[in-house]
Amino acid sequence: MFAAERRQLILEMVRANGAVSLRELARVVQTSEVTVRRDVRALEAEGLLDRRHGGAVLPGGFTRESGFPQKSHLATAEKTAIADVAAGLVDEGEAIVVGAGTTTQELARRLARVPGLTVVTNSLLVAQALAHANRVEVVMTGGTLRGSNYALVGSGAEQSLQGLRVSRAFLSGSGLTAERGLSTSNMLSASVDRALVQAAAEVVVLADHTKLGTDTMFQTVPTDLITRLVTDEPPVHDDRAGTELQALADQGVQITVAGPAAGASSASGASGSEGAPPPGRQGRRDVPLPGQRGRHPGGPQLRSASLSGDGQPPERGARVADLRRR
Repeated sequence: MFAAERRQLILEMVRANGAVSLRELARVVQTSEVTVRRDVRALEAEGLLDRRHGGAVLPGGFTRESGFPQKSHLATAEKTAIADVAAGLVDEGEAIVVGAGTTTQELARRLARVPGLTVVTNSLLVAQALAHANRVEVVMTGGTLRGSNYALVGSGAEQSLQGLRVSRAFLSGSGLTAERGLSTSNMLSASVDRALVQAAAEVVVLADHTKLGTDTMFQTVPTDLITRLVTDEPPVHDDRAGTELQALADQGVQITVAGPAAGASSASGASGSEGAPPPGRQGRRDVPLPGQRGRHPGGPQLRSASLSGDGQPPERGARVADLRRR
């Protein structure tokens, strides 16, 4: 495929979906991500699209926000892996809040299996995912419906959260940086997310690698209030994502990296003295950060993570690691 044909196809994909990851663009046009990144730069120079970390979006800068149909097709495999791992953080009988977003919707589908759970949410999609879970109680905020992401926003939503206290808040957003924390493109959504944070003892951010290093208009959660980030493993060549993860870890954020099941059935360097993991479980394993491999002997260290409250390793289908400060 000639460069002109390739770029026309890239432009059509972005126009159709609003936002597309470099990985998906490379798959469709059947070339490398390096070549696609070069094409995206050329199209950006012509003002036809905007580059974002790990992808491309329609022009619009800090204020542009893709609708739900566009977001639901972006980084779907990564969101699934993140949701699998995040669900392992939730214990039976816990009370949590879950914000709006396509990644939190994936999380909600997995929470339907947690008995005795109480979920407070402003998202119609989260509530719908839990509607038929017999052992899960769903509490919805009030507010005004925002159709682009099926979320309740406004003063009604914020007032309904006053006086609430839960163990954890699970939130997503449009971008995440070490400098500003989590951010979104809509002021009303940002206000409700801040109210959700106020109600929680811990804040867990769910963000795939395409959002790392992206900054949008309204800050929702400053970095010092983020307890844990659950993300996917960025591509090896993505130094910017690795640098951003390192900066977040330097500020005390616990980084949990989820990946596909392939290659994750055994822990590297395990002695074998304790035998194989039980059926349906996987051994704990360290995941090196791209761009940081072997270059920070004095910096934060990777440690194996046990995500469930009973100390058991996470479900099969995710490679997990915690990045903690020394």
